[in-house]
Amino acid sequence: MSIQGELPPDQVRLSLHRLAGWVADQRDKSDEQRVVPDVALDELADVLPELPPEHGEKLAAILEDVERFVVPGLVHAGAPKFLTDAGAPSSVAGILGEWLTVALGTATPTSPTAAALETAVLQWIRGALGLADGCAGRIETSSATGTQRALGAARDAAYADARRRGLTGAPTLMIYTSAEASESVEQVATTLGLGSDSVRRIETDGELRLRPAALRAAVARDVHARLRPLAVVATVGTPACAAVDPVPAVADVCADQKLWLHVDASRGAGLALLPEGRWVLDGVGRADSLVLSSQAWLPLPSQLTVLYSRRTELLECAEGHGLAALAAWVALRALGRVELEARLREHLRLARRFAEWVAADPDFELMVPVTLPVVCFRARPAGMRDDEADALNETLAHQLASSGRLYLTAARVGGRIAMRVAIANVLTTDSHLADAWTLIHDAFDRTLLD
Repeated sequence: MSIQGELPPDQVRLSLHRLAGWVADQRDKSDEQRVVPDVALDELADVLPELPPEHGEKLAAILEDVERFVVPGLVHAGAPKFLTDAGAPSSVAGILGEWLTVALGTATPTSPTAAALETAVLQWIRGALGLADGCAGRIETSSATGTQRALGAARDAAYADARRRGLTGAPTLMIYTSAEASESVEQVATTLGLGSDSVRRIETDGELRLRPAALRAAVARDVHARLRPLAVVATVGTPACAAVDPVPAVADVCADQKLWLHVDASRGAGLALLPEGRWVLDGVGRADSLVLSSQAWLPLPSQLTVLYSRRTELLECAEGHGLAALAAWVALRALGRVELEARLREHLRLARRFAEWVAADPDFELMVPVTLPVVCFRARPAGMRDDEADALNETLAHQLASSGRLYLTAARVGGRIAMRVAIANVLTTDSHLADAWTLIHDAFDRTLLD
C-alpha cells in the first residue's frame, strides 16, 4: 500500500543507500574541495527557483542539484584546512547517531529509554572527565542556556521574590567574569532582568586568565558602593585564546564573599579526558554549577551541552529532551575512551608544533601559551605599532579565508587583533598545517609588498 507523498519501501532503501554512499564520497574528497566558496549569492539566486515545484521531483535529481549548486557554495567544515573549532566536523559514529535520532523522532516524548540514555550519557561524561559522583546533571540546548539557568538560580537564591514580583525593589545584583569570557554573560544578565551593566569584566594576567586579586578588589568596591555581589563566572577555555581561569583561587574568593560560582567549561572541559589534563577542572568540585559541551573532544553533528550542579534545585522539573543523548551515546560507544584520548593528544601535538613555527619566526608572535588545541598568534614585523599590526592581521585573516584554500579566523585577544587556528578535525595532519603556514607566509609577504 502506497502512502501519499512517501516512497515505496524499496525506493526508501535505495535512496538511503545512495545518500550514505554520497556522504562517504564527500568525506573521501574533503581535501580536494575549496574550504571557502567562490560562489556569489546572486549566482545561486539564478539557479534556485522562487517557488517549489507543483509535483514532487525524484530524489536522485535533487541530490544531483545538491552536488552541483549547494556543495560548491558552502564553507566546508569537514576540510582538513578548516582550522577552527566552531562547526568542526563530526565522526562517522556521530553522523550515524544523528541519523538514528532523526529517524526515531527528535521530538519524541519523554520515554523510559530516552531517560535511561540521558542518565547513562551524563554518567559516562562525568566519569570520563573525573567529576565528583555527587554532581548531578541535565542536558541543555546550549552553554548560554546552561549559564542562564545557573545564574537564574543564583538570582532567586539572593532575591526569593524575583520570579513572582520581578526585580522591583531588589538590590543591584552584580556578576563578575573575565575580560576574555564569552559575551553571552551580558546576554544572560539582560535576559534575567539584571541588565548588562550588572556584569563586571575583571582584568587578566599575562596569560589572559582572570586575576583573583582583581576579582577580590572589585567585589570589595561594589560592597562599599552598596551593591550586592551575586555570582562569578569562571571560564575554562575562553572563546578566543582558550585561557583557563584559576578556578581554585576564584573559588576561595567566592567562599569568602558567599558568591555563587558558575564555571563555563564548554570549550575546555574535554582536556580533562586526558589524565595529564585533569588539572583544567581543578576546583570545579567547589563550584555551584558547571556547564560543558562536546565541542572539540566528542565529534558530534550537534553539540551536546550538559549542566552539572551540586545544587539540586537547578535540576528539578527538568523538561524532557527526547533523544538528545542518543548521538553522544552512539559516538561514545563507537569511539571509546582510548580513541578519544588519542585524537585529543594528536590535536594538542599539532597545535604545539604550529606554535613552535610561529615562535621561531621573527615576523610573528604567539599571543598566549598553548593550553588547548588552539593557537592565537599574529604577524608583527619589527617596529610595527600595535594598531598597524591589528589592521594587518585582520586583513590577513580575510585574505586567507577568501583564497578558499584555508579557513582561520581573526580574534580579539587581550585587546589586540590576532589570528586563531584551532585543531578539531581528525583529518588534519602535519602536512595540512605546513601548507597552511606557507599560505599564511605568502599572504603576509604579498600584503607587505602592496
